Amino acid sequence: MSKLTERAKKLKNDIPAVFLALKERRTPWYAKIIAAIVVVYAFSPIDLIPDFIPVLGYLDDVIILPSLIAWCVRCIPSEVFADCRKRAEEMWGNGKPEKWYYAIPFVLIWLAVIALIVIAFI
Repeated sequence: MSKLTERAKKLKNDIPAVFLALKERRTPWYAKIIAAIVVVYAFSPIDLIPDFIPVLGYLDDVIILPSLIAWCVRCIPSEVFADCRKRAEEMWGNGKPEKWYYAIPFVLIWLAVIALIVIAFI
């Protein structure tokens, strides 16, 4: 397996671990803010640079998100992140979360955005 493939797999596993670190009491407050930004950006369908823009559209997925995750991981104490990574592997082993209600905040955000758009046009 190539180094790039290994890094991509690790990155995919680190996003749920960052989410778990966000809820962890031992995570410092500043790391929680960064983790919240990472989780919202990772799971949001809206990108900083839209994907339909040739070449530049995928730069955020290739550069910005991994950089945010790396920054977040550096801010979280290593023993805390190791615990979160282990729990993430147990919870997300098949690539999907066991608890469907993790999607509720994102659904609520999108419903609020849609409501604001509808109100603006009425």
